[in-house]
Amino acid sequence: MAENDWLNKDFYKILGVSKDATDSEITKAYRKLARKYHPDINKTKEGEEKFKDISEAYEVLKDKESREKYDAIRQFGMGGARFAGGSGSGGFDASGFEDIFGSMFGGGSGSGNSHIRFSTNGGGTNINDLFGSMFGGGSPYGGSYAGGGYDDYGEGAYQGYRPTPRPEDGADRTSKITLSFKQAAKGATVSLSADGKKFKTHLPAGVRDGQKIRLAGKGKPGKNGGKPGDLYLNVTVAGDPVFSMDGLDIVMTLPVSVGQAVDGAKIDSRDLDGEPVTFKVPAGTSSGERVHVHGKGVHTKHKKGDLVGIVEIRVPKKPSGAVKKAAKAFDEECGTAFATQLAESQGGSGSAGSGSAGSGSAGGEA
Repeated sequence: MAENDWLNKDFYKILGVSKDATDSEITKAYRKLARKYHPDINKTKEGEEKFKDISEAYEVLKDKESREKYDAIRQFGMGGARFAGGSGSGGFDASGFEDIFGSMFGGGSGSGNSHIRFSTNGGGTNINDLFGSMFGGGSPYGGSYAGGGYDDYGEGAYQGYRPTPRPEDGADRTSKITLSFKQAAKGATVSLSADGKKFKTHLPAGVRDGQKIRLAGKGKPGKNGGKPGDLYLNVTVAGDPVFSMDGLDIVMTLPVSVGQAVDGAKIDSRDLDGEPVTFKVPAGTSSGERVHVHGKGVHTKHKKGDLVGIVEIRVPKKPSGAVKKAAKAFDEECGTAFATQLAESQGGSGSAGSGSAGSGSAGGEA
């Protein structure tokens, strides 16, 4: 703002101080008002304009030289009036300036010319030019104005106060990982990387295909003290030729002969770790029924699943004559009740085939 415009602004009134206020009183008043009207605190349009006014007032009054110049302009041009010397009615004798300037700045007007004209709206000698030459420069803003520390407005700062930047939480990340069936069932420690940094994390037992796992704090870093985001792993579990998961149970097919199913048997097999296990098949077990080895499934902190064998009765692909004869005898021995039961399960009528009884083992490697 040019000095000409100072005539229309009472900076002392804007800051709420007297014209005799000390530098410390002016600074104290400014800081109090700045805290009240700073845009980071008062987000209204009125507050923003008020902050500009108090910043402008402080910028002028805090500097001794610019304050003296402001006081002089206000004294000689209250209300934006025009002053003319030697013009008769309505004029003002310029010799009066000599006394005033002499008392304020230690000398006379330096001219003695009673025909100098001061103007705030064009014509005559411009007050801005006159006082600029008297005090060794133009505007106290140095050719630009941002308003008493207002050049930091974008950062939310002002004279005597700089707010703490607001914390910003980091963004979340997503990633993919493929696990073997055994890793998913037993749990595994895996190596991952983010922003070029490697880290290890443990995935719990019983992870399912398609599951999303959250790793807290492994996302993008926060700003200004904000917490980091999270990393979400989309899990793919590779299939296994022998085993599958059903909740916490590990499931496998358990082949048995006709004789084992009819008479009952102990079937030897191996679990997911390749360790030997024994399934106890009760007498009269049919295909599709489940037998359990307890505690050999997925282990969590609170519970253990089972290893489950789904019974599958098998017969020879090329039975001999003796086997066929024995099968017929088996059906006949089972009687009409069994034939009816079998027909109902098949949705029609018929008779069941048979294989020779015996013992054996079945299993698979993980």
